[in-house]
Amino acid sequence: MGQQQLLLVILVTIIVGIATVVAINTFGSAADSANLDAVRQDVAQIAAGAQGYFMRPTMLGGGGRSFDAGTATESEAGSGGITFGDFAFASSGINDDGDQAWNENGVYVISGRQSDRFTITAHPASRIDGQPDEGSTAGTDGDGALVATVLADGLEWVQSN
Repeated sequence: MGQQQLLLVILVTIIVGIATVVAINTFGSAADSANLDAVRQDVAQIAAGAQGYFMRPTMLGGGGRSFDAGTATESEAGSGGITFGDFAFASSGINDDGDQAWNENGVYVISGRQSDRFTITAHPASRIDGQPDEGSTAGTDGDGALVATVLADGLEWVQSN
């Protein structure tokens, strides 16, 4: 009888251990998924703000129907064209050039400015080692980054993994 009880205790311990590992993995992937959803929402918010900048006349601090036109912030940013300083975005910080911003969800980089489009690359916090800040990227070669093209009237996901 003692041997059966010992075998039963060992079996129950193994089953509980396996269930614990499965639960930890499930919660970990749910947290990553929630972060990716938040990053996609931030990119949509950036696109909406950028489209407002695009439509606003240059006299009022907008792009005058262009994403790469010089703005009032051009002398500060030095880049010409749209920067994170040109529209409202809830960030923890913006770099000196204005082309990179970060918050608790990740790091966002503006690049490839053309008159009717620009590229936003988002590096989710769940794929960055440490806290998101200036210079943080997802993976060694940007693997895990989400890339979208913001158009005057829309948003196209180039890489959304």
